[in-house]
Amino acid sequence: MKPSIRHKLEQISDRYHEITALLADPEVQDDNDRFRALSREYAQVEPVSRSFESFTAAERELRNAEEMLADPELSELAEDACAEARRTLQTLEPELQRLLLPHDPNDDRNVFLEVRAGTGGAEAALFAADLLRMYLRYAEARRWQTEMISQSPGELGGYKEVIVRIVGAGVYSRLKFESGAHRVQRVPDTESQGRIHTSACTVAILPEAEAVDAFDINPADLRIDTYRSSGAGGQHVNTTDSAVRITHLPTGVVVECQDERSQHKNKARAMSLLQARLLAAAQASAAASRAEDRRLQVGSGDRSERIRTYNFPQNRLTDHRVNLTLYKLDEIMQGALDQVIDPLLHEHQAEQLALLGTD
Repeated sequence: MKPSIRHKLEQISDRYHEITALLADPEVQDDNDRFRALSREYAQVEPVSRSFESFTAAERELRNAEEMLADPELSELAEDACAEARRTLQTLEPELQRLLLPHDPNDDRNVFLEVRAGTGGAEAALFAADLLRMYLRYAEARRWQTEMISQSPGELGGYKEVIVRIVGAGVYSRLKFESGAHRVQRVPDTESQGRIHTSACTVAILPEAEAVDAFDINPADLRIDTYRSSGAGGQHVNTTDSAVRITHLPTGVVVECQDERSQHKNKARAMSLLQARLLAAAQASAAASRAEDRRLQVGSGDRSERIRTYNFPQNRLTDHRVNLTLYKLDEIMQGALDQVIDPLLHEHQAEQLALLGTD
């Protein structure tokens, strides 16, 4: 094990014992915010500390067994003990490295999924609907809950823009690499010559802000407009001004919610979305490695900017970030996204592991 990694593990072990003592302190228990923060940190460091204790115990067993090798009467037993200790160490070392990987504080959060049609006009709007359907089916397979926040229909179907809230365990951890430009190559239904067209949509995954880090928004900084929800006609047309549009004047961020018939519910959901966007913007500006704002995160929607290509004639999906190509596009569009997401997560972990020993 590299000395730098061992040093980190020793620091985490010391912190684990410190937190254990603090959580037993009556003064800490009376401070709900501090107790909650320490409990979260405890949950992160406890498995690392436990595994490191097992690792150091195996090291001691190996040293003791190696000392026993000098005794002819115990040599056979000592060899077995050495082999067992080495197997334990070989198992625990990569496990410890994985446990040391930086924890993304957003991983357990719910998200707002935003899909917008980019280059390609009507065909891009239709593809936006296909992407939304793919994500909704993936969410259903993982037993996540989904709530429509707002939608702007395309002229020939699909969506110019659609926003959905997704609630469940580990939503952001699974979807966070979906942000970016998604390019589609296929023959549109309106194409009489059978020519393949290229269109694009942008996807943004925004972690939902929690109460502990929600922005204290000054009501004077908001302009709130109400209007009638758009619908398909007939009984679906909302006859009251229940839809809500909120503009955050200092930043110019605009959010809308029109899915609920209740203006109160629409306003609450719009405020939650506004919190998520402001949080995402603050986190982006604070982290040099991340985009400075949402537009940079997802690109402009141009065909040339893409993280992934969906080629329907060849039933092929290509993720350009990890050089992943799958000839299972039909399955993936039905929500079988794990086979795309898992390689992205593994690549990300491999990059983190490569940096672990150099810090």
